[in-house]
Amino acid sequence: MKILGIDPGMHETGWAVLDGASSAPRLVASGVIRTLPATPMPLRLKAIHAELGAVLAEHKPEACAIEEMFFTTIAHTVRATLQARGVALLAIAQSGGAVHEYNPRTVKMSLTGSGNAQKAQMQTVLQKALGLAVKLTPNDVADAAAIALCHLRAGRLKGMRVLDSWGGR
Repeated sequence: MKILGIDPGMHETGWAVLDGASSAPRLVASGVIRTLPATPMPLRLKAIHAELGAVLAEHKPEACAIEEMFFTTIAHTVRATLQARGVALLAIAQSGGAVHEYNPRTVKMSLTGSGNAQKAQMQTVLQKALGLAVKLTPNDVADAAAIALCHLRAGRLKGMRVLDSWGGR
C-alpha cells in the first residue's frame, strides 16, 4: 500500500511516500515544500497546493495521512498552519484521495509505544523501521514519514478519524 504522509506548515510542509506493509515499509520519496515569509500569503498557499498536487500526481498514493492540528497559544502560527493544512486537504480532495488524520500523540504511540516520545526517539524508530542508513531530515520530512508509517499500522489503532474526498466522516 502506498501512503503519502504530510506534516503541514506555512514555512515548511514535509511530505513522505511510503510503500509496503506495516512490517516492511519502504521510503519511496520525500521532500519539503518551503515558502518564504516575504512572499504574499496567497502565493505561498498556491505554491504548497501546486507542489503537493504534483507529488500526488506523480506517486498516486492509495491513501494520505495528515497530522491533526493541536492548538498553541501563538494565534498567527496556528492560523498559518491551518491555512497550509487546508490547501493540503484541497489537493488531496482534488486527487480523489481519502484523508486519514492522526494527532501527534497517536503517531508517537504507534511508532514508539509512548505518546510522549521525543524527536530523537522517533527518528531512531523511523530509521530502523524504514531500513535507512541515516536519519530523515529535516524534521518536517521525518514527521511526515512518521504519520505515513502510523497509517500503515492503523489496523492496530483506535480513534482514527477518516474524511472522504468530500470532507464527510
